[in-house]
Amino acid sequence: MINYFSSDYKLGILGGGQLGKMLLYETRKYDIHTNVLDPSLEAPCKISANHFVQGDLMDYDTVLEFGRKVDLLTFEIESVNLEALKQLEKEGILVYPSSGTLEKIQNKAIQKKFYRSNHIPTANFSVFKNKAELINAVEKKSLNLPFVWKSATGGYDGKGVMVINSEDKLSNISEGECIVEELIPFKNELAVIVARNPSGEMKTFPVVEMEFHPTANQVEYVICPARIDKTVADKARKLAEKVSEAFQHVGLLAVEMFQTEDDEIIVNEVAPRPHNSGHYSIEASYTNQFEQHLRAILDLPLGDTSSKVGGIMVNLSGEEGFEGNVVYENIGNIMKLPGVTPHIYGKKITRPFRKMGHVTIVNQDLVEARKIAEEVKITIRVISE
Repeated sequence: MINYFSSDYKLGILGGGQLGKMLLYETRKYDIHTNVLDPSLEAPCKISANHFVQGDLMDYDTVLEFGRKVDLLTFEIESVNLEALKQLEKEGILVYPSSGTLEKIQNKAIQKKFYRSNHIPTANFSVFKNKAELINAVEKKSLNLPFVWKSATGGYDGKGVMVINSEDKLSNISEGECIVEELIPFKNELAVIVARNPSGEMKTFPVVEMEFHPTANQVEYVICPARIDKTVADKARKLAEKVSEAFQHVGLLAVEMFQTEDDEIIVNEVAPRPHNSGHYSIEASYTNQFEQHLRAILDLPLGDTSSKVGGIMVNLSGEEGFEGNVVYENIGNIMKLPGVTPHIYGKKITRPFRKMGHVTIVNQDLVEARKIAEEVKITIRVISE
């Protein structure tokens, strides 16, 4: 086995946001040397990495130069230069998840076609080259409202996704390639995180249930375990394993799903990295998602994914009407509540709906945890000075 611990072995991370910061907690625990690349000098990872580099994640030469100085490269954001990853792999640098996996996921049109060709259940969809082609299809009645519009690239945190239920909303969509999905009536939005290492060992975390903000299209609550029948949960985990096998990914794969009205499970989309839906695991699981990602990419034995206790995650997003130096109003009040742990991401400037942190609530009684989560949500405010 390679000696990763207290050695000269270098792990490179593309992206220095909150996911990278939480991954660095685990590298510190195991004393693994880390190099981080991010465009911002204010990146949350800067304080914890052994070596921080400021640079453009989409610039070929920048990513290539950075990658050549590490032994293994991973990423905490999908918007990275794919061609540079391919070249690094040719030069013998390990990249996990691989450029091949990322290439199938980075573009949502390619991702959806991948599901279709691999017989993975997903919503019916159409691909359009640009906004004009989409509008033309609506005008000619070959495409009927309502539908879900998604930008093929660049969407995140609720951006690049919109329910179009009237023609006047078409003016709000961006230019460029996009997909249109059938609007699926569903009972629940679910997610399963799958871990897989190069040796092929695979484990799934329990199914979580996600509750979304009605206007921001961001997750407000993640509930583990999901409040669903065991038969539905087993079906979701089995489907997540099928998706993992299809992608042949290494690391974590977060599989977002819909539970339909007749209890079928269909895949919405995936993320090849630690994910918002797994943050509860830091406090609630025997092995949290960030340690599991590290174990997976280093080809170490995967940890126990089961939960020690029920967990609920509450997102902390910037409130509407506030922009500037962040203030976490009433944070002391929520810390008095049982089982509450806040995580502050280290972003100095808040703006509406920007992810600034999260709070985990753990409790043996999930009903009680949900009540405390509601109290947390209405008590703490992410505002500016």
